[in-house]
Amino acid sequence: MGDGAAGHLRRRGLNVTVQRLAVLRAVSAQPHCTADDVYAVVTRDLGTISRQAVYDSLAVLADHRLIRRIQPAGSAARFEDRVGDNHHHLICRVCGTVVDVDCAVGAAPCLTAADDMGYDIDEAEVAYWGRCPDCIGSTDSRSDGSRSDDNRRDNHRRDNRRKDRRV
Repeated sequence: MGDGAAGHLRRRGLNVTVQRLAVLRAVSAQPHCTADDVYAVVTRDLGTISRQAVYDSLAVLADHRLIRRIQPAGSAARFEDRVGDNHHHLICRVCGTVVDVDCAVGAAPCLTAADDMGYDIDEAEVAYWGRCPDCIGSTDSRSDGSRSDDNRRDNHRRDNRRKDRRV
């Protein structure tokens, strides 16, 4: 994001700080990350930073629509830098993986409610729930049923974090 990120901050009337730039980089590098994930990345990048400073930066950036905060049911809040378009999310019930999916119909049809009750609707959240291909494969290939859903979820999340770090 480099200079572009600083420009985005300035255009939104925000001070350009090392912490905010680091948080933007972390969210950009690992879409759908939790605040704890961001804290871990920013700590590696900057050294010393308080957890509260990361939380505050995430809140300010989300409030100014530089990042998007999503909170799937039963999950910690997650953050992404894909903002300003009409996309939704696929969420795995087993491992918790979240991926983007474009709107099936196109130009924001989900923003037209059957009855808007006088609201000026500017955003709709759609979440598709199911099992990701990895979890489908591990469930279908399991012969003895010894691995619990919790173990599969933990192992899959750990594998995804390793993949995200390589990017």
